[in-house]
Amino acid sequence: MTKLEAIEILSLSPIYFRLTPGQREELVMEYCKDFDVISEKRDKK
Repeated sequence: MTKLEAIEILSLSPIYFRLTPGQREELVMEYCKDFDVISEKRDKK
């Protein structure tokens, strides 16, 4: 997942806009990492 895709999804939550820019960046990076891990596990099945 790209950063832009993650931001599009996360920005649907009003809580996303209460975070500082640094917190948003951290959240986007964690979201991308977790999504990629889940996608890899799903693809192996």
